Amino acid sequence: MALQDVCKWQAPDTQETSPHLPQAGSWAVPRGWDPQAFLQTHGPRLAHGTTTLAFRFRHGVIAAADTRSSCGNYVECPASRKVIPVHQHLLGTTSGTSADCVMWYRVLQRELRLRALREGQLPSVAGAAKLLSVMMSRYRGLDLCVATALCGWDRSGPALFYVYSDGTCLQGDIFSVGSGSPYAYGVLDRGYRYDMSTQEAYALARRAVAHATRRDAYSGGSVDLFHVRESGWEYVSRHDAWVLYSELQKLPGPEKEWEEEATPDRAGEGREPSVGLAPGDLKVPTERL
Repeated sequence: MALQDVCKWQAPDTQETSPHLPQAGSWAVPRGWDPQAFLQTHGPRLAHGTTTLAFRFRHGVIAAADTRSSCGNYVECPASRKVIPVHQHLLGTTSGTSADCVMWYRVLQRELRLRALREGQLPSVAGAAKLLSVMMSRYRGLDLCVATALCGWDRSGPALFYVYSDGTCLQGDIFSVGSGSPYAYGVLDRGYRYDMSTQEAYALARRAVAHATRRDAYSGGSVDLFHVRESGWEYVSRHDAWVLYSELQKLPGPEKEWEEEATPDRAGEGREPSVGLAPGDLKVPTERL
């Protein structure tokens, strides 16, 4: 016997107007409105954030990112992948609108494949970055939000470029993109060296992302780590960000050693400064200027 015969249940009419979602025709821009001005005035304001970083050193390029995808105050996915491979020797970090980042990386993969078929070899990292910036610059001012760091290895060695959706294209050794980038830069600027070993580079990238997830509400989940070598890119690891941060707090770091040296003894007399200053240099002048 059917359910509607037992309890007089009726299936909902899918053709009726939903009290929560507008009809398809209501998404049209009203007459007399410019589409761009209408979206800026009445469109949704969805905050989004992330923490991605990349740096170049003597053994290649390191790329790391958190895995939290957010939509406003809502955590949409705690285990997303924010480092996208382009080809065997090139990958990029994604920051901004997830749909825009994925779509433009598909376009970049297609264009690089077509160029490889025409020319017989893949373009350099600089050529791929320039191509992506030129393609996205045509859509400047249309709410396109893509910020990426292209990490690769070509004939000139390891290379790193930052590309933004307004056409910005910069080359450098360290880039961090996203709402957690100020915290990540603080760790990177203190511990980065070009002649680092591979394990030191791994530890620095994990530490920078873990500290950023601690302070930035839009970053979290896990820490993905990639390494671009001369032989191609390699997926190194994925660690839970909270567990990683807890383990880092237990390690004796240079900050804790400095605090112990700067702590005054019980007698109230502070230790001498270790920056080469004489005790008399620290006296406060009593005369006014």
